[in-house]
Amino acid sequence: MPDNIFSRVLTRLVDSLVLIVGWWLVALSILTCVEMVTRKLFSFSLQGIDEVGGYTLAICASIGYSYTLITRGHTRIDFMIGKLPARARAALNCFAIVTLAAMALFCISRAWVVLSESIEFQSRATTPLQTPMWIPQSAWFIGWSVFTLACVYLAVHAFFLLVKGQDEALNKAYGPQTLEEEIESEAGEVMEQVRMQNAAELSGKGAGA
Repeated sequence: MPDNIFSRVLTRLVDSLVLIVGWWLVALSILTCVEMVTRKLFSFSLQGIDEVGGYTLAICASIGYSYTLITRGHTRIDFMIGKLPARARAALNCFAIVTLAAMALFCISRAWVVLSESIEFQSRATTPLQTPMWIPQSAWFIGWSVFTLACVYLAVHAFFLLVKGQDEALNKAYGPQTLEEEIESEAGEVMEQVRMQNAAELSGKGAGA
């Protein structure tokens, strides 16, 4: 991603959404365990856990798309692209992000139709919870909106680099990760975990003293 304030704000927004979803998954896991125990031992069921799990899957997916995009985690078939000249690789990488942005725009348009119809007709789930469908669909729509925003933003930036002839910068930013980049990324995460663990140990020793 380009190094500017908008990129930093977008990254922070996506990171915040991912953290919220992560904590929600922890809570949902606990509720699912409680549901299993109470159903087995006490013949009692928490109504709607499976329904909430379905909503969670859709919301997690829409938010996860954005995180995977900005961290360059999407799978790319690159056994041929690495053999092409830099200009050809730049054109293909730009084409990839532009088509992804077009797909995202189409998806967000259909997502809005779904959400607006649920609001208009006051749709409710045909389940014991009778959930107003606009509630989970709104969270789902927010996830798609952030993904679409990120796609369009990156597509414009990639096209700008292509027009200016900055092929190496385009390929580095939007091409598939090389083996060296993947190793560096994994090593960076491991080192960050070690650093945090060492800091926690030092803090514990300081408190004990």
